[in-house]
Amino acid sequence: MDRLEAMSTFLAVVEAGSLSAAARQMRTPLTTVSRKVSELESHLRIKLFNRSSRQLALTDAGSSYLAACKRILADVTEAERMASGEYTAPTGELTVTAPVSLGRTHLIPILADFLKTYPDIKTSLILTDRVLSLFQEQVDVGLRIGTLPDSSLIAVRVGTTRPVVCASPAYLAARGTPRTPDDLAGHDCISYPAIASPDVWTLVVGKTPVAVPMHPRLIVSNTEAACDAACAGIGITVALSHHFHAALRCGSLITLLDEFQPPTLPVNLVYTADRFLPIKVRAFLDFAAPRLKRVLAELKTPDRQTERA
Repeated sequence: MDRLEAMSTFLAVVEAGSLSAAARQMRTPLTTVSRKVSELESHLRIKLFNRSSRQLALTDAGSSYLAACKRILADVTEAERMASGEYTAPTGELTVTAPVSLGRTHLIPILADFLKTYPDIKTSLILTDRVLSLFQEQVDVGLRIGTLPDSSLIAVRVGTTRPVVCASPAYLAARGTPRTPDDLAGHDCISYPAIASPDVWTLVVGKTPVAVPMHPRLIVSNTEAACDAACAGIGITVALSHHFHAALRCGSLITLLDEFQPPTLPVNLVYTADRFLPIKVRAFLDFAAPRLKRVLAELKTPDRQTERA
């Protein structure tokens, strides 16, 4: 039994969700895939999957072995990259993850220039507001918003962003402008649960965080929808400043209660502290970091976009 091949097959089955799906993706007979998984189980003397007529589910042992397989296969891939010269020239596949809005609006233009500069690099971009494990998902670089937990990741600060409360001029003309957090009780709100609770927003009075009860008229699944709904006059919404930059700049939205907003949040590029840092990763960090710093510095909200008393 070829152990690396068996590990790769096992990993393919897990990612595909079934033996048959893995066989189709690998363009390998189903019987071959099934045999390799069975041989691996016999070799390990454990059961990797709980099998049923409808699905495969990893056992506890299978879940632990999956993590080990990912580490081992990643190390083998890294060794092959080094042997092939990837550590002497920017080449190969680079995987980057970022929050959806920040990635779509500000990272993709930087990536476009990066790929023109380094034609031998192929990039996979994963845009998600869920924080991915760089190690488990085999991601090279992540763009992260917020305070980073203690970990082995190395962070490169590229700027800050801040929570803002916004509404359209038309909504404020019709319903009035809240001057204190308590004033929000009489207003309709638009909530994006990934940013703030639908029923409670956290603001700061003095230096003390205060939970402010809200009355959601609309709950949306992404920040683009929150911005569009606020521009349409449905209510007041809250998100990070870069989400609303274009609407604030053109006057479609106005920031409110700035003096009650929580502190700014750091924005970092993060990567794993491997002993071998591929040149493709170093090239991306050196290329993207100063450009992101410039972009985030330009996202400061001008005073003219803030509702005045």
